[in-house]
Amino acid sequence: MTRPAPPVPAPPPTIAAPANASPWWRSSAAPGATPHYIALRDLIALRIETGELPRGEKLPSERQFQDGAGIARGTIREALFQLEAEGLIYRRDRSGWYVSPEPVIYDPTRWAGFMTYVAEQGRRPETQTLSKVESAVGEAGRPLGVAASAPIYVITRRRLVDGRPVLVERIMVNPELAPGLFNFSLDGSLTRILKAEYGVEVVRNRVDMRPCALIRDEAAALGVKSGTPGLKVVRSSFDRDGRVVEYDQEFWRHDAVRIHVDTEVG
Repeated sequence: MTRPAPPVPAPPPTIAAPANASPWWRSSAAPGATPHYIALRDLIALRIETGELPRGEKLPSERQFQDGAGIARGTIREALFQLEAEGLIYRRDRSGWYVSPEPVIYDPTRWAGFMTYVAEQGRRPETQTLSKVESAVGEAGRPLGVAASAPIYVITRRRLVDGRPVLVERIMVNPELAPGLFNFSLDGSLTRILKAEYGVEVVRNRVDMRPCALIRDEAAALGVKSGTPGLKVVRSSFDRDGRVVEYDQEFWRHDAVRIHVDTEVG
C-alpha cells in the first residue's frame, strides 16, 4: 500500500512592521536576570516564529547587532551559534547569517526517492554528481557482500533543495549487478536506472540514522564550517534475493530535514 506524502506545513503569517519604525535590533529585550545571549536569542527566535523574519531573510550583521543592542560581539556570536544549533539560522560563507528555509519532511518508512518526495512538497530538487570511481575500498565494501579486494562503484553526489545544498551522499554499488553503470547520467534516480536498465528492483530498505558532525569533504561540499552539526542516514537497499544493491551514506545539514513517521497502531 502506498503511503501518502507527509503534510506540508503552512508558512507562519508575516507581520508587517509599522512605517518609519526603528530597526528591531535597536530595541533589544532587557535581559533582567537572563543572560544577554539568551535574551538576544529569544528576541531573534520570536521574530522567526511570528514571521517578522521570514524564511531565507538575511539577519543584521554582527556589527549592526553590536551597535543597536549595545552588547559585546562575543555575546552576539553566542546567541547566533545557539540559534544555528537549533536549526533556526545558518551561515553563508562570506555573506552572513540567514533564517533557515523550511526543512524537507522525510519519512523513512515510505519508499520514495529524494527527487520525488522533495517535489511533492512543492520544492525544487536537484542532484549533482561530484565523482564516480571504480575501486577496491577494503572493509568498507563489506555491506555489499564482496571481497575486500573486489572493485566496486563509488558515487558521490550533492543534493540541493531550491538551489541550496542540503546533503552529500556516498553510494556503493556492486559492478557485477550493473556493469557499465557510469555510462548513464547519475544526476537523477539511481534506483530507476538499476530497475530500467538492469532489471534490479529494490524491494526493501533498511535505514539507520544518527547525529554527526559535517567535516572535511562533506563540510566543503555543503559550504559549511567543519564541525557543523549534521544527520547521517545510512540506507541499505535489498532486491528480492536479499542482495544489497545500493549502500548509501547520506550526510544532511541538520537544519534541512525533519523526520516524520505516521504509523497505525493495532
